[in-house]
Amino acid sequence: MPGEPVHRSLGLTDGEARDIERILGRPPNHLELAMYAVMWSEHCSYKSSRGHLRRLPTTGEGVLVGPGENAGVMDVGDGIAAAIRIESHNHPSFVEPYQGAATGVGGILRDIFTMGARPIALMDPLRFGPLDDARSRWVAEGVVSGISGYGNSVGVPTVGGEVAFDPCYAGNPLVNVLCLGTLPHERLVLGQASGVGNLAVLLGSATGRDGIGGVSVLASAGFDEGDEDKRPSVQVGDPFEEKRLIEACLALLDAGLVVGIQDLGGAGLTCATSETASRGDVGMDVDVSAVVCREPGMEPFEVMTSESQERMLAIVTPDAIDEVLSLCERWEVRASVIGRVTEATSSRAGRLRILDGFEGAVLADVPAASLHDDAPLYDRPLARPAPRGRAPEGLVPGNQDLLDLLCDTSWIWQQYDHQLFLNTVVGPGGDAALLRLKHPTTGADTGRGLAVTTDGNHRWCAIDPRAGTALVVAEAVLNLACVGARPIAVVNCLNFGNPEHPEVMWQLSEAIDGLAEACRAFGLPVIGGNVSLYNETAGTDIHPTPVVGVLGLVDRLDARPPGPGLADGDHVLLAGASSDALPSELGGSAWAWRHGYEGGTLPALDTAAHTALAALVRGLVADGVVSGVHDVATGGLAVAVAEMAVGSKVGVTITAPGDDVFGEAPTRVVLSVPQGAVAEVQDRARERGVEVVDLGLAGGDRITIGGAIDLGLDEVVAAWRDRLPAALGAGVTQG
Repeated sequence: MPGEPVHRSLGLTDGEARDIERILGRPPNHLELAMYAVMWSEHCSYKSSRGHLRRLPTTGEGVLVGPGENAGVMDVGDGIAAAIRIESHNHPSFVEPYQGAATGVGGILRDIFTMGARPIALMDPLRFGPLDDARSRWVAEGVVSGISGYGNSVGVPTVGGEVAFDPCYAGNPLVNVLCLGTLPHERLVLGQASGVGNLAVLLGSATGRDGIGGVSVLASAGFDEGDEDKRPSVQVGDPFEEKRLIEACLALLDAGLVVGIQDLGGAGLTCATSETASRGDVGMDVDVSAVVCREPGMEPFEVMTSESQERMLAIVTPDAIDEVLSLCERWEVRASVIGRVTEATSSRAGRLRILDGFEGAVLADVPAASLHDDAPLYDRPLARPAPRGRAPEGLVPGNQDLLDLLCDTSWIWQQYDHQLFLNTVVGPGGDAALLRLKHPTTGADTGRGLAVTTDGNHRWCAIDPRAGTALVVAEAVLNLACVGARPIAVVNCLNFGNPEHPEVMWQLSEAIDGLAEACRAFGLPVIGGNVSLYNETAGTDIHPTPVVGVLGLVDRLDARPPGPGLADGDHVLLAGASSDALPSELGGSAWAWRHGYEGGTLPALDTAAHTALAALVRGLVADGVVSGVHDVATGGLAVAVAEMAVGSKVGVTITAPGDDVFGEAPTRVVLSVPQGAVAEVQDRARERGVEVVDLGLAGGDRITIGGAIDLGLDEVVAAWRDRLPAALGAGVTQG
């Protein structure tokens, strides 16, 4: 607004402006103020959340790199490491769905190959407004197109994810992206500068005005009416440039020509230069005139804060620069020396200086660590929200309930190439994605597998964020077990509303505690993550939506897991917590919410029993004992069984213990077991203390579940198959 101080227009508070002046010992100039504004934004500094994140367990067996770097890295044996990262691109995807989602993919890829890993898989947890809302449909279609357009073009398979539609996301969709990569141990490199006199080389695209004040600003404030005007702040992606950049960077690392490397994402050059210098306890001089720009007349503050895509910053020795430039030329990747590493002394911390020519005028001079490490840390007030809505009561399950809860997501994932590299054993549509683990240098098959899943549940977390987040972790552990994998590490994407609302901060704090408690119980380190705040529109916050990505290992990958299906004549067994012993725990269930009951309490989680069930299922899958397997999650037993039936076109007739049809109590898996293997499954379950109930038989052309559900298989298949295509304008599918 007219007359508003510059720092406020850049998103800095009066107190933060005073802190900057204290750090510098003088008033900052406009360039310096812009650099602090992007680095001290919520998105870049985590000033509301990082105090809480310290409660997460971050160490454990196999952890090579934990939180704080571009990606977490785990030792997975045979001299191979796996790098994994999850990020959000929520606000840009609401303003410009295609480019917001596409550049989210591009950014997460750079996080992975920055570590020296080749990206081998993408996943996309998505949340949109309801399907009957026109703008939500437009956003959904644009986001899916952006993910497929970038991922397919750059040549990395999208192997899974999830999607949910809820009114709370109508004004603020969630677009989270996860990337997994592999690398030989010796290629691991960190994002830090070292060696006084070494050179900072900018690789990749020219710098433009697209993305100025992009994710660093868009993700650090809520939306109001008219925010479509922020569209120029959304970055524009070029997947073909990214592909060249991947190959050039990996070649530089294999040749030993790089001593440190960092991608340019949020806050652009300001972030990359200050973080590499700060991590290495050195300074850096940056020649802003050496940055290749694709638009004339760009001001220094524009160059330093632009979030133009497909750019990396490499630290190389002077002796290696000619070879670096030659290799980049071979890959048709632009490369220019824009900086030099300088010395930090005990009396003078490493300085980040922005110059107009290395011998020219000093345009900015700030302590590098003050941008990276010394951002404000807020202990914001916490307040427990009022209890939500009514608890479920008096609901009688029926056929229409099941039909309403079924949704085939293949309309989304059929737009993705999920078989690139020919590593994909289980792709979209399974409980978890499963990839062959090949040596990243030789391509040799190790005979083992990497599995990964992403999970979230806003309904659970709206009722109880601590218990809900723990249940999300438990669901992910069981999803991995269904493809024969044991979990080894967790990454998280914490999507919440405005942190200036005490109720939101309470939700965030509780969710972090739930994540920490579950990860400790399951023995899982949290090796990285992302916090996305200010997910609100016109003062209305989204439901708390922590999303977890869990990485797993299959020690012996001899055959494809059976997946969520039924075989004609099989016994249908329910393994895990007995529904006979459970009350009708409907709080947070999709069925209850569909009927307007958004309150109540969540079902309890017994982590010891859950661990035992996961171990049982892993063993049954690995030994080929069962012909179908599916965990009970959203929609409860009825939806789990129906999804198995429609996936295999085999009917089923079962009982429903305790009349629990749509409850979402954890620690339950449905197994399709041949007659001759039932006794073995029961014996193995007994050894692990896991209860197994024989529910009935697979076969026929109907789905019958106790006295509640009785539908023709064809009708169920049609409802499951046609919901998304019909809603999103593609018409009813055939077949």
